[in-house]
Amino acid sequence: MNIIFGPINSRRFGKSLGIDLSPSKKQCNFDCLYCELAPAQTIDAYEDVISVEEIMRALNASLGEHQDIDVLTITANGEPTLYPYLSELMDQINQVKGDIKTLILSNAGNINEPSTQEALEKFDTVKLSLDCASKRCLKRLDRANKSIEIENIKAGMLSFKAKFTKPLIIEILIVKGVNDGVEEIKELNEYLRILKPTRIDIGTIDRPPAYYVEPLNYEALRNISLLFDASLPIYITTRKIVTGEPSSYGEEAILQTLEKRPLTLADIEVLFDKESQERLEGLLKTEAIRIEHSSGHAFFVKA
Repeated sequence: MNIIFGPINSRRFGKSLGIDLSPSKKQCNFDCLYCELAPAQTIDAYEDVISVEEIMRALNASLGEHQDIDVLTITANGEPTLYPYLSELMDQINQVKGDIKTLILSNAGNINEPSTQEALEKFDTVKLSLDCASKRCLKRLDRANKSIEIENIKAGMLSFKAKFTKPLIIEILIVKGVNDGVEEIKELNEYLRILKPTRIDIGTIDRPPAYYVEPLNYEALRNISLLFDASLPIYITTRKIVTGEPSSYGEEAILQTLEKRPLTLADIEVLFDKESQERLEGLLKTEAIRIEHSSGHAFFVKA
């Protein structure tokens, strides 16, 4: 039973050591179409619970072996916030972690519960999934437990954000033909303008999914990103599926593009041909554009 996994090098978070709160089997309140784990009946409470003491023994042993960890990532074969002793576990982790940051990856299914919010407040960074803004989409894509309502998720995120002063990242995974429609994106956009998270990660399927569903290519994700309000800090996480050739951008086109949506260097490498990248460097030198850092990423923005 492997409670600790890694370390894994992450471009965004550094050297990460993972902590799996459900190492024996999948235990989740969602059964997402895109999940890399095998399909399973949803639950609203863990059936197989490992003790805080067992987790801490495994963690302390790993920290003794790995001296250069940047972040401890709390996750699970399922949903980590269903672990009944999460708050107590975080108290103990925070006593031993020193300068190491803590991160949790959650589907936010029970974010409206006070006990969940209490536990999440003890993390340095919280990353929540929000694939859908509508009841129909949540049922179709995330296949949530019957106890979960999308309006409770949205209300819970808002109440949590109001008291959480550290980075709150929202992750949206887009599935072709399911949640990539204009109306669903419009609903997400309207809600996220109110939530104002630190960063929004948009991605698609990059591992073999539990059910037969298809990913989007980078160009489609890029077009979806443009449907969101320009004030929202959107980051496209998937660049593996690129079908088009880099394009030529004049200086004015570069400025107009960055005004609508800031781009990372990875975006630039996909979208801009060599000459356009040289024009970008020229605009940077003349301070017509600048680099702005946000949650581990550097964005090119119009000055």
